[in-house]
Amino acid sequence: MNGLRLFAVTCLGLLAAACSEQKKADPPAASSRTHITFATDWRAQAEQGGFYQAVATGEYTRRGLDVTIMQGGPAVNVPQLLAAGSVDMGMGSNSFIALNLAAEKVPVKVVAAFMQKDPQVLMAHPDQGIRSIADMKGRPILLSDASITAFWVWLKAKYGFTDDMVRKYTFNPAPFIADKKAIQQGYVTSEPYTIEKEAGFAPAVFLLADEGYPGYATMVLVPDAFIARNPEAVRAFVEGSAAGWKSYLNGDAAPGDALILKDNPEATPDLLAQAREKMKSYSIVESGDAATAGIGAMTDERWAAFFKVASEQGVYPRDMDYKSAYTLEYLEPAAP
Repeated sequence: MNGLRLFAVTCLGLLAAACSEQKKADPPAASSRTHITFATDWRAQAEQGGFYQAVATGEYTRRGLDVTIMQGGPAVNVPQLLAAGSVDMGMGSNSFIALNLAAEKVPVKVVAAFMQKDPQVLMAHPDQGIRSIADMKGRPILLSDASITAFWVWLKAKYGFTDDMVRKYTFNPAPFIADKKAIQQGYVTSEPYTIEKEAGFAPAVFLLADEGYPGYATMVLVPDAFIARNPEAVRAFVEGSAAGWKSYLNGDAAPGDALILKDNPEATPDLLAQAREKMKSYSIVESGDAATAGIGAMTDERWAAFFKVASEQGVYPRDMDYKSAYTLEYLEPAAP
């Protein structure tokens, strides 16, 4: 009898311990979660997949957050939304956006960079003998207005490209397809696939990051006021996003894809799948600083290298406080 009683007590103790552990693992109640509206800079797509995955799989919820993703588009200006207080956090597609905010003394900081390589590419027709970016000198290059004040600055500095090479890119591939001598900008995860589907040929693709372009991409921008008010939520968002990106690229991406397709019905499963594969094969997310410090990592050295290029080309004053554009504080786990 004593043995049975001891067995029963032990079982009850184990059950209580299991319940206690389950209670610890349960996410915080909805009423106690911090709500965050996160604005992306384009329509829902695989290039934002880690954030959608974090929502779909509960990575944010488990960290005490209630995250709403506001998808962007042609008319969405994330820096303006942040400056006006219309959203809590926003996505910055390239490092120039962060430094532009710092130059204007807008109190917003980058807290993480989820793409170590900017996915910007230049594309050429495959039968034109273009074997490197240097071979494009003198050719017409289709660029968007935003690109002229961004990576075009680096291209001019490194390759001696000149402004008379620029042609306007309206996100319509038809002019590029029709002109064999033309070069077009794009994202490695998008335009090459679209052109191959529409025109029946695979363009020659040159990733700027693999040629030394030092910028980060897919950064999280947060107003200083929000950081000061709720630093724990900032850290939780960074950690949850990193977990979402790891799951989206290396696990079952179906939960994130379902939310992307819900927000953007124009996307297709095959488009998302090939974009995810490109992000993996080109090591867009998990290379560079992220290879040793984890997804989302940044370093002072990379920011210094980027600012050096931009300031030497006269984009920013050489004495500008570029470090006000970012903080590394939320890339490490909180101290115990």
